[in-house]
Amino acid sequence: MPDTFQKEKIKLGVSTCLLGEKVRYDGGHKLSRYVRDTLGQYFDFVPVCPEMECGLPVPREALRLVGDPGAPRLVTNKTGIDFTEQMQNWGQKKLAELEGEDLCGYIFKSRSPSSGLERIKVYREIDGMPVNEGVGIWAGMFMDHFPYIPVEDEGRLNDPLLREHFIERVFVYARWRELVRRGLQAGEFVDFHSRHKLLLMAHSPKLYSEMGRFVADFKNMSREKAAAEYQSLLDRAMREKTTVKKHINVLHHLLGYFKKDLSADEKQEFLDLLDAFRRGDVPLIVPITLMNHFVRKYREPYLGQQYYLNPHPGELRLRNHA
Repeated sequence: MPDTFQKEKIKLGVSTCLLGEKVRYDGGHKLSRYVRDTLGQYFDFVPVCPEMECGLPVPREALRLVGDPGAPRLVTNKTGIDFTEQMQNWGQKKLAELEGEDLCGYIFKSRSPSSGLERIKVYREIDGMPVNEGVGIWAGMFMDHFPYIPVEDEGRLNDPLLREHFIERVFVYARWRELVRRGLQAGEFVDFHSRHKLLLMAHSPKLYSEMGRFVADFKNMSREKAAAEYQSLLDRAMREKTTVKKHINVLHHLLGYFKKDLSADEKQEFLDLLDAFRRGDVPLIVPITLMNHFVRKYREPYLGQQYYLNPHPGELRLRNHA
């Protein structure tokens, strides 16, 4: 099986309050036990509280976004004091600091005027009515500065499909960053693409084909251009969500590697599991487990290197949802 997981823990940025620290405006926290206790076993956290770190006290008057949803201002709820510039000045320094942290993902606090990722309330000045069209000031700055780093908020991590998608993207990004750090040698680059083949197919068959043509032309490009263009394609592909239909297509593709090895009963057992997966009767981990068994039993070297079969630690149980 591939060396899927790095020896050192991958770093994730995280809103400090999600780790149980009492830094919120009301002096409380928003502990996420899943983030702290479950993900904390596999990732190192770099905690960030933009409101406190930019100089606001704990406790403090609550903040909200006001004005144009495309460029809102960050002001206090009752007194209307504008902290937009203070947050942005701090944010520029923090972004420079985080460049040295080698983050491979970030978990933000949902519904926060500073850290919320989407659908944050912005109060219109014309009538004071809120529209759910904003992005937190700090979250927006981070995403603009680090466009390829996977981000999510703790609320959306309650959805098993979104949780799996985020963690999968984090591990792919971490492996890509490590490859670039080593110098993007031609052989390693081709190996990276080859080992991610089926995972990319499960997200975007179309972009996988485009990436294959790009890899074939790698030697005719500068390293910098190759890295930039491939990373853009990789990011676009991994942003697309997997579906049952796409997983079944990949699993049928996997089955083709064993057409000379499997007995009729083994093949039928696998096809029956695919039908059960299609109906929603069993989770993805069930046919994946049987396929991993076939890979070991019949010593299929190419599939043994495919990240699709082991994209993240099994203990996280990310593929156990129906």
